[in-house]
Amino acid sequence: MDHPEGASETGDIRLGFDRRVRLEFHGSKISSDGGLLLFRELDEVLGLHDIAGGFLRDPRTGHNRLHSLVGLLRQSVFGRLAGYDDVNDADRLALDPVMRQVVGGRAVDAKAASASQMGRFETEVLAAADNRTALADLSRQWIDKVHAAVPPRWIKLDMDSSVSPTHGAQEGTAWNGHFGCMCYHPLFVFNQFGHLERCTLRPGNVHNADGWEEVLKPVVARYADRQLMRFFRANAAFAIPDLYKTLEAEGYFYAIRLRANRVLQGKVAPLLKRPVGRPPKHVRRLYGDFEYQAASWDKPRRVIAKVEWHPGELFRRVGFVVTNLPMDPDWIIHFYNQRGTAEQHIKEGKQAINWTRLSCKGMAQNEVRLQLHALAYNLGVFLQGADLPEEMADWSLTSLQTRLIKIGARVVRHARAITIQLAETAVSGALFRHILAAIHRLRAPPVPT
Repeated sequence: MDHPEGASETGDIRLGFDRRVRLEFHGSKISSDGGLLLFRELDEVLGLHDIAGGFLRDPRTGHNRLHSLVGLLRQSVFGRLAGYDDVNDADRLALDPVMRQVVGGRAVDAKAASASQMGRFETEVLAAADNRTALADLSRQWIDKVHAAVPPRWIKLDMDSSVSPTHGAQEGTAWNGHFGCMCYHPLFVFNQFGHLERCTLRPGNVHNADGWEEVLKPVVARYADRQLMRFFRANAAFAIPDLYKTLEAEGYFYAIRLRANRVLQGKVAPLLKRPVGRPPKHVRRLYGDFEYQAASWDKPRRVIAKVEWHPGELFRRVGFVVTNLPMDPDWIIHFYNQRGTAEQHIKEGKQAINWTRLSCKGMAQNEVRLQLHALAYNLGVFLQGADLPEEMADWSLTSLQTRLIKIGARVVRHARAITIQLAETAVSGALFRHILAAIHRLRAPPVPT
């Protein structure tokens, strides 16, 4: 039933500029997040949150189990996807008719979990060691569900770190000179579809590549038995001999930037001399290709150098990439430069999902928050990867949030039916149906008996 305060229709308001306009407040009958229903359907088609129910341990007893573990997880993830990145928003969301429908179970006829219930769920239940481990692995299982519906022909991994500014005496916070702030320093691995394969939260003062084995090796192991071409890219912070050997042993082609040094500069000395004649008005690019073995390497490896002369600039720009790709130097440099898409994914996560919102006191609780943000991010990206209508093909995650999720909705309840009336300001009914059809096409084919 509707919340009595939210359903009140008394005390309507009239506006002076047009006396025909009358305002009524219907609280729990109205929602600003009608588009979440599409993502709930995506969740149902792929069976995403049902996976979590089989891996997360529920230590609650008695009245503490008012809402199911899966329902609470849905409220955490869908709330973040809609832009509510703090459990303080849960008291409002508990009365929202669309959120109640998304959570399911008891929430549909009563209300979803309150702020205190969500706080205990995220900082106590999920923060337990075994649940943190299961939560960190949940993105992998979700991505496997998507790949089962649309199998990839190759896999391309990008690894990068980022910054999550902190405020106050939070566990693990530290000054990072590169970012110039007190922060955490999370590490991410994305694939070519923008899916966040795995992430971890680290103290703010660690090296960019610190702990790369714990993040990358589970992802590498997952694709080990699949018949796929495998690629990997990373910046100079990940130019680590053990990382090269791991990738080579697993059959990965890689392109990793190298920091310049005197030996590398000497290898391309002829390319560093300013070309004779009047400088052209376009960028002049020259490439070097040679074998190089650093003192810490077990063998020589191929290095590609790129030297650029830009109009109006006195000095050249030089970059080096270590690789085992057999392609031409210009192709390899172009391949490496596409690594910038990982930075765009991180930017989307910060802007749309606000995964820098890690305000708990303890490190374990903030790790949980990061993983919940990661699940919300992946849920949004999964829809981007569906066969969406052409007018939505270039929508970013932020656009999906502001134009698709933020659809006004009015809920009308009858004895045997629930009707949700959606506004058509940004997304028409026809477009909504096309999106729904694209979601249903993601359903994995039945397994032959």
